[in-house]
Amino acid sequence: MKKMTVDTDRGQIVIQLHDDPSVKNTVAHFEERANAGAFDGLNFHRVEGWVIQGGDPTGTGAGGGKMSAEYNRIPFLKGAVGVARGQDRTKNSDCQWFVVKNDSTFLDGDYTNFGQVTQGMDVVQQIRKGDKMTRVRVSDSDSAGQ
Repeated sequence: MKKMTVDTDRGQIVIQLHDDPSVKNTVAHFEERANAGAFDGLNFHRVEGWVIQGGDPTGTGAGGGKMSAEYNRIPFLKGAVGVARGQDRTKNSDCQWFVVKNDSTFLDGDYTNFGQVTQGMDVVQQIRKGDKMTRVRVSDSDSAGQ
């Protein structure tokens, strides 16, 4: 299993990435981007009562490319991590991801669910629009000393 560690000025968020085969390409893609430093210094451009979203290199919500969408039956419960997309359900953003602050099962089956916050939901709740991801990395869950 893999985990994504998101460092922010407000604290650290730890996300367990799903090992469900239905999202293996999504997990591999976001692991590659994170470990290349692609998210370092980017902001959370969307913060609402139910969600935080970031990863857009332009910081506007309009940037980034597209990748093939993958879907599963994992519900979007509090702390679920998904991939943003536009109107075309076959394509996801290749960089924008979000965390739901409360159960958001209306997203089930319509968005790719690729992880779950296991530590730092208090940090998720504190994030404000414009807050930065100072460092984002993916490692094996059993790695020591990340």
